[in-house]
Amino acid sequence: MSEMKIAADVIAAENEARAQALDAEYAALGETLARRGIEIDNITDKVSEFSVAVPSWGVGTGGTRFARFPGGGEPRGIFDKLDDCAVIHQLTRTTPTVSLHIPWDKADPKELKAKGEALGLGFDAMNSNTFSDAVGQSQSYKYGSLSHTDAATRAQAIEHNLECIEIGNAIGSKALTVWIGDGSNFPGQSHFTRQFERYLASMAEIYKALPDDWRLFSEHKMYEPAFYSTVVQDWGTNYLIANTLGPKAFCLVDLGHHAPNTNIEMIVARLIQFGKLGGFHFNDSKYGDDDLDAGAIDPYRLFLVFNELVDAEHRGVDGFHPAHMIDQSHNVTDPIESLMASANEIRRAYAQALLVDRAALEGYQDENDALMASETLKRAYRTDVEPILAQARRRAGGAIDPIATYRASGYRKKVTMERPASVSGGGGIV
Repeated sequence: MSEMKIAADVIAAENEARAQALDAEYAALGETLARRGIEIDNITDKVSEFSVAVPSWGVGTGGTRFARFPGGGEPRGIFDKLDDCAVIHQLTRTTPTVSLHIPWDKADPKELKAKGEALGLGFDAMNSNTFSDAVGQSQSYKYGSLSHTDAATRAQAIEHNLECIEIGNAIGSKALTVWIGDGSNFPGQSHFTRQFERYLASMAEIYKALPDDWRLFSEHKMYEPAFYSTVVQDWGTNYLIANTLGPKAFCLVDLGHHAPNTNIEMIVARLIQFGKLGGFHFNDSKYGDDDLDAGAIDPYRLFLVFNELVDAEHRGVDGFHPAHMIDQSHNVTDPIESLMASANEIRRAYAQALLVDRAALEGYQDENDALMASETLKRAYRTDVEPILAQARRRAGGAIDPIATYRASGYRKKVTMERPASVSGGGGIV
C-alpha cells in the first residue's frame, strides 16, 4: 500500500503493546488445537487468505425511513469513501476490495482505478441502482424498473445496468449485482406473472452484455420498499432467475433478507448443491432487514453458514468460489469501526468452521447421532479463535487490535476537521 492513511509508527506502537500477550495466547491455543490434531499455523494461513469486500456506501452514516443523523467526517464522494475503505484494509488486512454503487459512486474510471491502486485497493462487484431516481433521469422508478409496465422505463433501467458493466470493466471488476425494489403495495396492483416475465426479459438483455469472465448476481429480498409483493422475494425465485438466464448467472444471499427463523444455512447448501451460489452480503437482522453489523445478533448462524462453505471446500465442489461482501447501514456507530468489527466476525466464523472435525461429523451423521453431531459443531464454535485472527492481521502488517489502533490514530478527528459537516433532515440508507 503506497498511500498509508494511518501512520505506520502508530500501528507499530499499538502492536508492540499487545504483542507479548498475543504470543502467549497464540501458543496456548496452538497447544489446545494440537491435542485435536490441528496445526494452528495451517488455520492461520487459511484465514490470512480469506478476504471480504467492503461496500463504498457503508463508510457513510446510514439511516432509516424516518431519519438520518450524520456523523463527523462524512465522506463527500467516492474518493473520500475510498480513503476510508483503505483505513479498514490497512488495519484489518481483510478487505482488499471495494464494491461500488452507481450512480452514487460515478466518476472517471481512470481516476477511480488510479485512486484504488494508490491505496492498494481493488474493485469487487458493481451495484446498480434502479430502486431510486437519479437526478436528471427521464423515467421514474416509482412503480418499478426492470419489471415496469412501461417499455421506456425498462429500457432506461437496462441501459443503467449496461453502464455499470462498462464502468466495472474499466476498473477491473468481474461481477454485477442487481437488486431491485420492484413489487406492489396493494393486491391486484400488479399481474404477478406478466411482471416477472418483464423482469426476466430485462435481465436477459443485461446478461447478454456481460463480458465472458463476468458473473451476474441477482439478489432476493422478502419485502421493502414494496410491502405487499416483491418481484424477487425469495431464494426459490432467485434460483429460477439464475437458472433461466444461464451459466454466468448466480444467486446472491443477503443474510438479512429473510424472514425470522428462516434456515439460511440450508438455503446456502441447496444453492451450492445446484451450482448457483454466487456469494453473500454479510450483515445481521433482528426483525426484518439487513442493517445490523455482521454477527451482532446471531453469530452462531453466521458460523453455520460458514460450516456449509467450508464443507463445500472440503468436498472439492467444482467451480465453488463465492463472492463475499459486507452490506450494512451504520446509524449509531462509527462506520469504519463497524466495518472493521464485521470483517473480523466474518473471519472468525470462517476460522471456527475450519476447526470442525469433518470425519467425526460425517460419522455421527451416518449413525444418526444427533447430539454428538451437534456437539461436534459446537466444539468448534466455542473455540476462541481471536489469537488466530490477530496473528493473521499482524503477520500481514495490520493491527492486532484494529479498533483500538484506529482510535489511537485520531483518523476520525482528522477527517472531521477536513470534511464539511453533513446535514440531513430526512431518511435514507446513505
